[in-house]
Amino acid sequence: MNKIGKFRVIHQDGIARVGKLSTLHGTINTPIFMPVGTRGCVKSLSPQDLDEIGSEIILGNTYHLYLRPGDDLIKKLGGLHRFSGWYRPILTDSGGFQVFSLSPLRKISDQGVLFRSHIDGSKHMFTPSKVISIQENLGSDIMMVLDECVPYGTDYEYTKKSLALTTKWARECYNARTNSHQLLFGIVQGGFFPDLREESAKQLSAIPFDGFAIGGLSVGEPKDVMFNILEKTVPLLPLERPRYLMGVGKPLDIIKAIEMGVDMFDCVLPTRNARNGTLYTSIGKINIKKQEFKQDESPLDPNCTCYTCRNFSRAYLRHLYTTKELLSYRLNTIHNLSYYLNLVKEARYHIKNKTFSQFKDKIEETFKQS
Repeated sequence: MNKIGKFRVIHQDGIARVGKLSTLHGTINTPIFMPVGTRGCVKSLSPQDLDEIGSEIILGNTYHLYLRPGDDLIKKLGGLHRFSGWYRPILTDSGGFQVFSLSPLRKISDQGVLFRSHIDGSKHMFTPSKVISIQENLGSDIMMVLDECVPYGTDYEYTKKSLALTTKWARECYNARTNSHQLLFGIVQGGFFPDLREESAKQLSAIPFDGFAIGGLSVGEPKDVMFNILEKTVPLLPLERPRYLMGVGKPLDIIKAIEMGVDMFDCVLPTRNARNGTLYTSIGKINIKKQEFKQDESPLDPNCTCYTCRNFSRAYLRHLYTTKELLSYRLNTIHNLSYYLNLVKEARYHIKNKTFSQFKDKIEETFKQS
C-alpha cells in the first residue's frame, strides 16, 4: 500500500510532469482536474455520474458546508465521503476566499477573520485552528490553510502585510492539524509582485506541507500578467511536492500551466458554463442555444465518447436548454467535465511520450479565439 501523502513524479517532458499522489481514499494521477462540488455535490451530477466520467477527486467548500448543514452534523453522519456518497478523494478549501468574496462585512485581525454569513447575517470567526477543525470534521483527504487572497490592483504595502499574515496563519494551520491521514497544502500568495511571491514561496517551503497551492491568480488580472507571475512562482516550489493552481480553468490555460510544472487544477468554469449552454469540444467552444443547432442531428462532439455525445444530438441538447429542462444541466455537465478530464488524461499521455509540445499546439489552435 502506498504511503498516504507520498507524491512520485514518474514521467517528465521538459518541466511538464506526470505524477501520482497517494491519499487515504485512493491515488490521484496528475496532472488532474478537480470538479468543484461546493456544497458536497457537483451541481446536477451524482457520484455515479462522476465515477463514470473518470473523476478521481472533487472539491468541497469549507465555508458553505460549515454554514449549511454544519461540519459537526457531517462528522456525526460519518464525514463528507459517507454523507455525499462519494468515496474517492476530496479536497476542501479553507473557506477564506468565500469569506472575502461573499461576506458583506468582515474584519481581519492577526487571529483570523470575523465575518457575517451571506445566508442570514449571523456573525462567525474563522481562525487557522478553526478552519482545520472544520476540515477535520469533514474528513477530506486534502485540506487547505487559511489565507487572504488580495484582489488585483492591491498596492505593494498592503500585499506585503497580507503575505506576512498568510504565512503566520499557514504555520498555525500546520500546528493545529491533529490527523496525519489528511494532507495539508500551503498557499503561496504575494499578489502580483514577483519579490513577494518569492518570499511567500520561500517561507512556506520551510514548513513541511504535503503540497503547495498557488493562490491569488485569475482574479481579474490580464492573462499575460497571470502567466508571468506563474512562470516565476512555480520553480520556487519543492520539486517533490504536488503543485496546485487554484481557480484557473480555461482549457488552454490549464495546458500552459502544465507546461510550467503545475499538477492540480480546479475551476467552476466547466460546470457553470454547462448550465449556461457553453460547451467545450475537440473543435472549440459551442454555444448550444444558437439557432443553427435546431435541426442538427450530429453528436455534440464527434470525438467524444461520453454518455451525452453517445446518445443525444445537438438538436436535442438545444431543445433541452431552450425549454429550461433540468436534464440540460446534467447532460451538458457530463460532457464538459468529460472534456476536461480527458484533456488532462491526454496531457499525461503526451508527457509520457515526450509529445506534449505538439499537444499544446493543438489545444492552442482549437481555442485560439477563446
